[in-house]
Amino acid sequence: MFRGIKSRVSKFWAGIALLSVEMLIVFSIFFLSLAGFIFIARRVFITGSTQFDQSVFDKLQPYVNETNNKIMLFITFLGKHDFLIPANLALIAYFLFIKKHKWYSIKIPAIAISSLLMMFVLKNLFGRERPLIPLLEQAGGLSFPSGHALMSMTFYGLLIYIVWNSIKNQQLKWSLVVLLLALIFLIGFSRIYLRVHYTTDVMAGFAMGFLWLVISVQVIRRIEKYSKRNLNPIVKNPEEPVGLEQKLETNS
Repeated sequence: MFRGIKSRVSKFWAGIALLSVEMLIVFSIFFLSLAGFIFIARRVFITGSTQFDQSVFDKLQPYVNETNNKIMLFITFLGKHDFLIPANLALIAYFLFIKKHKWYSIKIPAIAISSLLMMFVLKNLFGRERPLIPLLEQAGGLSFPSGHALMSMTFYGLLIYIVWNSIKNQQLKWSLVVLLLALIFLIGFSRIYLRVHYTTDVMAGFAMGFLWLVISVQVIRRIEKYSKRNLNPIVKNPEEPVGLEQKLETNS
C-alpha cells in the first residue's frame, strides 16, 4: 500500500517538474521572441540599418541556380495562402468529423484568422517596402513582417502543439516536431532566397508568429477550461444548479 502511494506521489512530482520545465522553456522563448521583435523593429525603422539584410543576399548569391529556384518555389508554396487555407479547412474537418475534438476545431480557425488580421495590421503599421530586385518575380504587398514566416509559425506551430499533446510514441512525436520545425524555418529561408523579403522581415515574422501562437493557445485553453467547468454541465443538465448557484443553494 505504502509503495503504491509513494509511487503515485513520485509520478505526480515528476509530472509537475516536467510541466515546469516545459513552461519555463516556452515562456523563455516567448520573452526572447518579444525582445527580438523589438530589437529588429528598432534596428530597421529607427537606426535604418540595412547592412545585415544586404550581406545575407550577397552570401546567398553563389547558391542561386535553376534547381534551387524550383526547390525554394515549392517550399515557399507551403507557406502561401493557396496552400494554408485548404490545409486549415482540412484540419478543421478532421477534428470535427473524424477525431471529434471540438476544441482543436475551434483553435485552428481562431488562430488562423487572428494571425491573418494581425499580419495585415503590422504590415500597414510599419509600411516597409519589399526588396527592389526580387530573384524571380515581384511579390505584392508590404514587407515587414514576413507573412509567410508569421503564418507558417502559427499554423505549423499549432500542429507541433497538437502533435506534442496527442502522440504518445516518443520517437514519432520528436520526428514530427523536428520535421515541422525544419519546415517552418525553410519556408522563411525560401522568402529570403527568392528576395521577396529581407532577413529581418522573416526573423520578425517568426518572433511575432510565436508570440501570437503562445498567447492564442493560452487564451483558448482558459476558455476551454471555463467551458468544461461551468458551461458544459449547464448544457447537459440545465435543471441542475452549477457553480455559484449550487454553492448558494447548499449554504441556504
